[in-house]
Amino acid sequence: MQMTKKSGGTLAGYIGLGLGFILIVFQFRQIDFVGVIARISSIGFSSAFILLPFFLLHLLETFAWIRVFPPSIRVIPFFKLLKIQFITETISMTLPAGVAVGEPLRPFLCNRFIGIPLPAGVASVAVRKLMLGAAQGIYTIIGALAGFSLLQRVSVPMFPVGVLGYLMVGTGMVVFLLFLFFLLLLLNGNAAQNVHKLLMFVPFEKVKKWLLAKEAGFLDTDEELKSFDTPFASRLILVLLIYLLAWFMLAIESYIILRLLGVEISFLQVLSMDTAVTILRALFFFIPSGLGVQELGYRLFFQALGIHNFEDYGAFVLLRRFKELIWYSVGYGIMFFSGVHLHDAEGVSQGDS
Repeated sequence: MQMTKKSGGTLAGYIGLGLGFILIVFQFRQIDFVGVIARISSIGFSSAFILLPFFLLHLLETFAWIRVFPPSIRVIPFFKLLKIQFITETISMTLPAGVAVGEPLRPFLCNRFIGIPLPAGVASVAVRKLMLGAAQGIYTIIGALAGFSLLQRVSVPMFPVGVLGYLMVGTGMVVFLLFLFFLLLLLNGNAAQNVHKLLMFVPFEKVKKWLLAKEAGFLDTDEELKSFDTPFASRLILVLLIYLLAWFMLAIESYIILRLLGVEISFLQVLSMDTAVTILRALFFFIPSGLGVQELGYRLFFQALGIHNFEDYGAFVLLRRFKELIWYSVGYGIMFFSGVHLHDAEGVSQGDS
């Protein structure tokens, strides 16, 4: 079973990378790279500002994550948690279906670097993920309403009438309500135990034996989730706002790049563009970092905005990718010097601590 899982993940990785490279070639075949490099060079040292929003995003997410740990965890070192944030987010964004690897690493590394018990770490990661998803729903709704007419124009080449604006608003509402529902379900105090009971229906004897051996761990996680009482749960509104602000860093980053390139565009237009591209990347989660998918989405919006200068488009997407390359290199550097390996996530799934 383990070999099948690894083979499936490898196959999905190759398919995702292949599709991403095909999309990249398709998008870049009309771009004059000499002109694009000259366009980027004209920015000069001001390009350093492009790195700031992504760093602020990590700071905000770390600050919010601290506030969703169970009340039993009193002291959490900010910079150690920031290190874990960088490592796990880098893995989640660069590997095919990397979230399945990066998220299990979070409670494991919290235990390893900070000494937080695994049940408390798992509880915090579960609440964090659901809060982040709910915030994305609100972010999508705001972006869709801010650039509704633009979204309608973008969808005309694909549909007889504009529908993308309505789809984005509806998607945002569904995402928000769905994650909010699961958050309330999680905090009822029996979520982990119910998941354990559901997994017991898996028709594999080894899996059942492992689940029975780890039943106490599921119960401990439920106990941690029960500690999110009403006064503590009210703090989640602040957490939701922090995560919402973190999502806005993506649009701010794009706006900074476009303004440095001299492209005339409003922040509301950039906001609607980025919310749509973010959803598009989420749909193609098996492609590492949305390779090719992100570029295709931006090209459609550039055309709808009447920006037909391929040098501006090429410079914009390359600057965004170069920014990611820098920060992901930082993430893997932190990971390397911290002695963290990808197989550590497998150790969590097997119950090693």
